[in-house]
Amino acid sequence: MTFIEGLPKAELHVHHVGSASPSTVAELAARYEGDTPVPADPALLADYFTFTDFGHFIEVYLAVVDLLRTPEDLWTLTYDVARDLAAQNVRYVELTCTPYTSIQVGISAEEYCEALEDARRKAEVDFGIAMRWIFDIPGESGVPSADVTLDTALRLRPDGLVGFGLGGPEVGVPRPQFAPHFEQAIAAGLHSVPHAGESTGPESIWDSLNYLHAERIGHGIAAAQDPALMAYLAENQITLEVSPTSNVCTRSVPSLAEHPLPTLVAAGVPVTINSDDPPMFGTTLNAEYAIAQDLLGLDDAGVAELARAAVRASFADDAVKRDLLAEIDAYAAS
Repeated sequence: MTFIEGLPKAELHVHHVGSASPSTVAELAARYEGDTPVPADPALLADYFTFTDFGHFIEVYLAVVDLLRTPEDLWTLTYDVARDLAAQNVRYVELTCTPYTSIQVGISAEEYCEALEDARRKAEVDFGIAMRWIFDIPGESGVPSADVTLDTALRLRPDGLVGFGLGGPEVGVPRPQFAPHFEQAIAAGLHSVPHAGESTGPESIWDSLNYLHAERIGHGIAAAQDPALMAYLAENQITLEVSPTSNVCTRSVPSLAEHPLPTLVAAGVPVTINSDDPPMFGTTLNAEYAIAQDLLGLDDAGVAELARAAVRASFADDAVKRDLLAEIDAYAAS
């Protein structure tokens, strides 16, 4: 872990609300005590964040989302997430944010973007971390939520926005219905990064490729069930954002020992290692790197290459990529 902890890293698949530390969640829960099922005691959150299945995870996740009721709440969360990532030597992060859920509780789209951007600028100065946004559609809320997400992204276009995504449950949420939204987002210069193939089979990944023109896939582990799909991903260098502990905690994979990461890598599929909703799953990005090292049988040089893969797959500008790759090289060489 010593090598991993000091390794400069990029994090590409981590959720805004799902990154709230126990102390931050407890602080927010205390603000609304009596009007939320979320415990205000950090010691009780480990039990609260024990999930029976993916549906239960979504239920708990939305309860935490409900704690974000003011722009100040959003600012606190965003700044704290940056601080916690920087403590793990994360230099660059693409944070998946869901403006629709905040707009639904009465925060305007303008206030939402302003809170994120103000926290981003402050965090960059204080912690040396570059933050970028992926605005995602909460799939369970359907096309109306996609309309709001697209409007927020294109009308306000915050400086940190680089991508357009799709999250939430996969079962019962057909990917093709969001094709017009992704087409408009891509036309406006945003990158397509939908979730697919975590709690469903390979077909949701194919749909994301064919209808949403995905450049990366969030999770995508079901690709291991389809040799033709793995060959397509490898040939076209479409990266899967893999989060091993998350997949086990949501019961999408029975155990870490049975995780398909080695199968995907053996097939030449590009992957990055990510933490998804780390406090909710009792993990960190550093811990996920250690798990990947074990699953793939990597030495330190192999772990450093995982870090480089995340930088290359990121939507960072060329200067950020160049500097971070050089930092990884220098660290590995030392």
